[in-house]
Amino acid sequence: MADNSVEGLRARYGERWRWLAVITVMTGTMATVLSATVVNVALHDIMVEFGIRQGQVHWLATGFIAAMTTTMLASSWLLDHFGVRKTLASAMAVFTLISIVGGFAATPEQLILARIGQGAMAGLMQPMGMYLVFRIFPRNRRGQAMGIYGMGVILAPALGPVLGGFLVDQLDWRYVMFAPAPVTLIGVAMAWRFLPLPVSRPAPYRFDLPGLVLLGLTIGLALDALNRLQAASGQEVRIAVEALLALVSFTLFVLRERLTPHPLVNLNLLRKPAFLCACLGAMALGLALFGSTYLVPLFVQTALGFTAMEAGLMMLPAGIVLGMVFPLAGRLADKHSARMLVTFGIGVFALSAVLFALSDLELGFLWLAFWTVLGRIGIGFMLPALSTGALNPLESSELGAGSSTLNFMRQLGGAFGVNLVALTIEFGEHSSGLPTINAFHSAWWLVAVFVSLAVVPVWRMRA
Repeated sequence: MADNSVEGLRARYGERWRWLAVITVMTGTMATVLSATVVNVALHDIMVEFGIRQGQVHWLATGFIAAMTTTMLASSWLLDHFGVRKTLASAMAVFTLISIVGGFAATPEQLILARIGQGAMAGLMQPMGMYLVFRIFPRNRRGQAMGIYGMGVILAPALGPVLGGFLVDQLDWRYVMFAPAPVTLIGVAMAWRFLPLPVSRPAPYRFDLPGLVLLGLTIGLALDALNRLQAASGQEVRIAVEALLALVSFTLFVLRERLTPHPLVNLNLLRKPAFLCACLGAMALGLALFGSTYLVPLFVQTALGFTAMEAGLMMLPAGIVLGMVFPLAGRLADKHSARMLVTFGIGVFALSAVLFALSDLELGFLWLAFWTVLGRIGIGFMLPALSTGALNPLESSELGAGSSTLNFMRQLGGAFGVNLVALTIEFGEHSSGLPTINAFHSAWWLVAVFVSLAVVPVWRMRA
């Protein structure tokens, strides 16, 4: 039996074992990001096949992100009790099964449930890369490692829309559900081969299940209340009740986390100014990443009449450029102020959103692709700097909780960002049951304003 201790892996593969481990966790993260983005170019076809409106179909994106956001905080407990090797391999195996089952969904409800299941497993996988990088790399190489890790991960949203467009145009939208399964199957084998066993484990402690339930209730109720605002007539009482219950469950969640000895969220970390400001910046990053990834394909297909393949090809150059920016941004994050890099990224992304908001029906494919490239350059400068700015001040024992909390905040921004974008589109101008270009313009202005506001906490992030 192979020795998967750190010493055994180093003896077998030399110092490159670190990069083999990073590639392994990158495979799992790529699958989750691929799954989160590949479905976006299929939304139009799903709406047509099932006869549903944008107000329901957006749950394929929002449900995935909401589930991922909720389960993400469980990764710290799983890492402490089972280690990164068992946790990642198990999550990828279940993710594979759900993806295959979801591809055969007969109703929109079944498809949404499958997406929620995918999201739940994705939430367990997402923090693994950041956790592993900060565990096995020295402080002065973490930015570089995060840049390389991010470069690989970013190939998924670059290739996802192109792959999704090809599958939708040439085969059927159902194949976008099957697409991540081969990646996760490979990831299971790699995890068993290249990931280390934990050096030590803390004494067993009880999982904060009540905290997870309260958090899930808060997110689910809040998102459903926002969703119902899209057709609020006759539902005012239910919306008000859901909003009130969400507030109550959130209050109970905070009280629970303050009192339990092993909380799902270590609120003490939020008392560290650099970490708190980085978390607020991560929420803006989530809104930028997931909001724009949801918005671009729907915008160019619905308002501009592009095909699914064209929508995917439009996002390909942006993904390639982002992959080139990540290593550079990672190296800069090791040497320069995190807040300067994040502020620069926010400015570039906000410019991209404004350009989309000012676009018209005559604007050509290349200009739209360029606006998308600008946005991804901005995101490329934000992610590595936020990670180093947030986690470098933490102790080694705090990295598991810190990485899961930072990822949670990014996903939370994405979940509410996609929902707010969908709400803005639904309230906007429609023609023949579909949103017009003016509705999308309003959504782009919303994204630009929300991301720009993140400059305030980011500028206070002194790391």
